[in-house]
Amino acid sequence: MQNLPHPRNIDDIDGTASYDARDLIVNGLKAEIVLDGQTYTLRITRAGKLILTK
Repeated sequence: MQNLPHPRNIDDIDGTASYDARDLIVNGLKAEIVLDGQTYTLRITRAGKLILTK
């Protein structure tokens, strides 16, 4: 498994981790996220929006 980025901060109240999307998308194009054997693709558009697709 690759080295994963560390969260920027973690909310003390509910434990929510905060990541910069560019830390997840290290090559500038896309990142694959796996959940329960399903692979999702996270992309940053030219307009700076995030798209998550299955």
